[in-house]
Amino acid sequence: MEIPLSPLDFARRARRLYGNREAVVDLGQRFTYEVFSDRCDRWSAVLQSLGIRQGDRIACIALNTHSQLESFYAVPQLGAVLVPLNYRLTPQDFAYLIQHSGSRLVCAHSDYLDALDSIRADIPDVEHFVSFEGARPGWLDYEHLIARTPPTFKRPEIGENDLLTINYTSGTTSRPKGVMITHRNAYMNVVGTLLHFPMTSADRYLWTLPMFHANGWTFVWTVTAVGGSHVCLRKVDPRTAFAVINDESVSGLCAAPTVLISLANAPEELRRSARRGVRVLTAGAAPAAATIQRVEDELGWEVTHIYGMTETSPFISVCESRPQHNALPPQQRATIKARQGVELITSGELRVIDSNGCEVPRDGETMGEIVARGNIVMSGYFRDPEATAHALRGGWMHTGDVAVVHPDGYIEIRDRLKDVIISGGENISSLEVESILVTHPAVQEAAVVGMPHEKWGEAPHAFVVLKDGARVTEKELRDFARRSMAHFKVPAVFTILEELPKTATGKIQKYVLRSGRAAIARQ
Repeated sequence: MEIPLSPLDFARRARRLYGNREAVVDLGQRFTYEVFSDRCDRWSAVLQSLGIRQGDRIACIALNTHSQLESFYAVPQLGAVLVPLNYRLTPQDFAYLIQHSGSRLVCAHSDYLDALDSIRADIPDVEHFVSFEGARPGWLDYEHLIARTPPTFKRPEIGENDLLTINYTSGTTSRPKGVMITHRNAYMNVVGTLLHFPMTSADRYLWTLPMFHANGWTFVWTVTAVGGSHVCLRKVDPRTAFAVINDESVSGLCAAPTVLISLANAPEELRRSARRGVRVLTAGAAPAAATIQRVEDELGWEVTHIYGMTETSPFISVCESRPQHNALPPQQRATIKARQGVELITSGELRVIDSNGCEVPRDGETMGEIVARGNIVMSGYFRDPEATAHALRGGWMHTGDVAVVHPDGYIEIRDRLKDVIISGGENISSLEVESILVTHPAVQEAAVVGMPHEKWGEAPHAFVVLKDGARVTEKELRDFARRSMAHFKVPAVFTILEELPKTATGKIQKYVLRSGRAAIARQ
């Protein structure tokens, strides 16, 4: 007997076994699994009454709220596809992604209603706009709809290879690509996560990671699978985070490097009073060993470093702890923890290959590209067969990340084939930033690279060449960039050069820029 693998089955089980347990905490609201499940069913019924059918796409732009979490169940159980969007983007970004995904309905938190109202003319295919919080002309009221609609709807047959979500990632081009994640993809990632990061119904998980980010690394379903509690945190700052951790007896969280760094460097009184024993998963740009050591030694937390990408649901590898690591000095142990580690039990096969497709030796020195294949690899990029064929060529997902393999089999990323900058857990396309900077009247050329940053782990650094006779200050360039792109994409530093380092064929040598060897000719 075969039953399709789907994370929706975790919700069925949680409702049956943990109906009276606390499922969600969001500001002053607390829902049991029975109430939470009922709300999800009511939202499904509303969507069906609005004409949403199997295969339709629904875009959501929201902070970490209970309504955002409910969408990860209510939308898929209709056989529809959830499109969770990065709320940090610009209105123009929203317009492109909504249109590209073909979303028929858009849901948004009250913070983003103005942005969406400003682009309504650019998204003519959207039939309904739903406000997650509060009533407003031209918007349906989510809570009002939930309250008045019975929790009954027609459930379609859903296959494990049906689309569950479309998650947009910037990649290396100026236009984001829609990663198609199936029910099977997400199910396998949840199971693998729980094998390496065990949880129980006693766990209380803090939402410091945005739910839109690769489906909250699938913790939107992972916590539910064990009947744990989702503790929503809408905006992350150290003081609020530590207070919630203490008040809600939080036992675990996921943290992009920027969050980990902010917690590790919080005021001493916050760190001193922090609840001990919290378990943390971190991913994105590799955290500094010093940050890991401080979190573990001073806060008494346990940090596990994982690696993956949106295209792999998202986890490929985990830096699992081994008994011999416990005997190492703290600094050496933290250095190992900063590596990307080994493949998850359920993620499939991971290799580091050279340009000929052969695995590199386990010498910790020879570099190659990380490739992977398995049940967690996406079904492809939405409406982009060429990009899909390129990424999945030869039957492997090509990550574009360059790594070495240590003698113990642990991989460690050394560079990226792609010029994606991972800043605070967000992927930033250097090409996109460059394309905007060169529209400034004074700028002739621009090259953007990722450079180490104390707070964000990595941040964009722009090198620009000005037009003859042009003059511009760094502040003017930064103000221009802030008006033209999402703020997290704005370069932290602008350096003005006489010329960019290039190869004989005219290609910009970004490794020279990263190394700091480019001569600064103008300030």
